[in-house]
Amino acid sequence: MKYFKNLLDFYIESSLHVALAVYALLRITFLKLNIPYNENVAYFGFFGTIVGYNFVKYDDLARVKKVKLNTMFKAIIALSFVSFLGALYSFLQLKTKTKFIGFVALGLTILYTLPFFPKKSNLRNWSGVKIYLVAIVWVAVTVFLPVLNGNYSFDSLVLLKSIQRFIFVFVLMLIFEIIDLQVDAKNLQTIPQQIGVKNTKVLAYFLLLLFLALDFLKENATQKHILATFLIATLISGFTWFANPKRNSYYTSFWVESVPIIWLLVLLLL
Repeated sequence: MKYFKNLLDFYIESSLHVALAVYALLRITFLKLNIPYNENVAYFGFFGTIVGYNFVKYDDLARVKKVKLNTMFKAIIALSFVSFLGALYSFLQLKTKTKFIGFVALGLTILYTLPFFPKKSNLRNWSGVKIYLVAIVWVAVTVFLPVLNGNYSFDSLVLLKSIQRFIFVFVLMLIFEIIDLQVDAKNLQTIPQQIGVKNTKVLAYFLLLLFLALDFLKENATQKHILATFLIATLISGFTWFANPKRNSYYTSFWVESVPIIWLLVLLLL
């Protein structure tokens, strides 16, 4: 049992789980917009997420706090290095205009972790910015990358899917902020800190209704896509309902982050 827990912890802490979530959202974009699947875009999203998230999570520990490297930390560094090579190779295969979005996502990740200027705070510590920044980066990677690389025009459908994806990530982040309410610094000014847990949940439910309604605005929307969106909105509503600051970290880091993967599986099964 301890071995399984250690394996699960490595899977989560190494960002493999969140990378699979990004990969799933990329596949969903290919499916919903009828764009031919491109493995370079998908692999860049997967490997780039591992590198980016591990940089965000462990840069301060390694660069500033000089934490002693244990076995798991060394394994995460090794995985991040291999993922960097995978992301770099995939990146070089992308079209020039797609690479630009990749650079923008990378730049935001770096600014999220490192300060603009010495002795100044990074974007992560700017009051109320984190949730919007994360949602924007996820939209850029999981919607704009496949659209640009697939030479798909930025029409009203892409705009709708971008808004829908932003809402999707934003609501998932609200659940994270509810769970982290007791550990987040007061200066972060997260939404639950500003309006309370109850009002944050009400906001999430309203956004989920909008998330579902956007599927009906698509011309010739298929029943399976609408059904899948309804099921996922219902699932997220359940996670929101049961969210509270006393939940353990697995509630968000594993279960909530599994929602994009479940969404893809539902679409494929339907």
